[in-house]
Amino acid sequence: MQGISPVPGYVVMQPTTLCNLDCTYCYLPFRSSSQRMSPAVAEAVAASVNPWAAADERFSVVWHAGEPLAAGRAALAGLMAPFAGVEHHVQTNATLIDDAWCEFFAEHGVRVSVSVDGPEAHNGQRVNRAGSEAYRTILHGIEALQRHGVPFSALCVVSDPRPGLAAEIYDYFLALGCEVLGINIEEQEGVNARTNAFADDAVRAFWAELVAAWRRDPRIHVREIEWTLRYAGAVLAGRADGILPSALDPIPTIAADGRVFLLSPELAGFTDPHYGDFSSGNVLQTPLSAVLAGAATSAPWIGEYLSGVESCRRSCPYFGFCGGAHAANRYFEHGRFDGTETNHCRNSKIRLLEGVLDHAGAS
Repeated sequence: MQGISPVPGYVVMQPTTLCNLDCTYCYLPFRSSSQRMSPAVAEAVAASVNPWAAADERFSVVWHAGEPLAAGRAALAGLMAPFAGVEHHVQTNATLIDDAWCEFFAEHGVRVSVSVDGPEAHNGQRVNRAGSEAYRTILHGIEALQRHGVPFSALCVVSDPRPGLAAEIYDYFLALGCEVLGINIEEQEGVNARTNAFADDAVRAFWAELVAAWRRDPRIHVREIEWTLRYAGAVLAGRADGILPSALDPIPTIAADGRVFLLSPELAGFTDPHYGDFSSGNVLQTPLSAVLAGAATSAPWIGEYLSGVESCRRSCPYFGFCGGAHAANRYFEHGRFDGTETNHCRNSKIRLLEGVLDHAGAS
């Protein structure tokens, strides 16, 4: 059975549960409340992270899982202060970005990723607390980044994957000037119970069209395309067996109160009668390094999830590309962790690989 690495590739930190938007597809359960991370939590995490960062020239701390800028500049600076030798990243809806935040990003060396869903017509689900569309405010924040010369990545949620959409989205982000683009096809998880059972042909055509658009003008990195091409290249070179890591990245997410959630940040904040609150400990009581050293037995659901990964390995021809369905997608789609294929697998792994191969075959 595949194990869990005791050293993560990055750590996700939740400086606040609050988000000033109320997007209809959001998975976060407590985004209307303002639970703030204390400096003690950040100091406890940094005690484990700093030695890892000293041994890895690119160790990332990602501020996410709420709107991190809602914590305020002074509070966020205080939470970042205990960390040494790391790259700080923020995943932000961009609505709060102004000149002062751009100066903050430059001063603290923060890498910025903004959430925006392409042209204005496709952002109708990104709304504020009053139910008004937030696109203009998002664009104002992005314009501040552009004005200050702050490089940024972008994350786009697609709720209707279909032919004709991908090229429009790609051209938008190309003009926007982002460096990296990630595409998330909407997922059924957290408090978002909407189905993500999209038509296979439409999803595959969406990905094939995105590859075609990127190949015409590949000035920005597209996360999903580049990963797929690396995998295809490894298969052609006879190295496919070595492309997946030997152990799973624990992807520790540290909630505002110090609880640790492993493998899927989307599980933070939820409780189940059978599995409990999904947490694997709290950094205020147990060092993060110790939590990860005992990750496989740190929460009741993790052993079940690892069994599910092995079921995927035995049964799915796409396992070498996917590595097994994500924990949160298994839970929120199946109600448990040892199921195998999910709609998320089909949309963002299987149809992705098929779409890239369809484009290659048509070229």
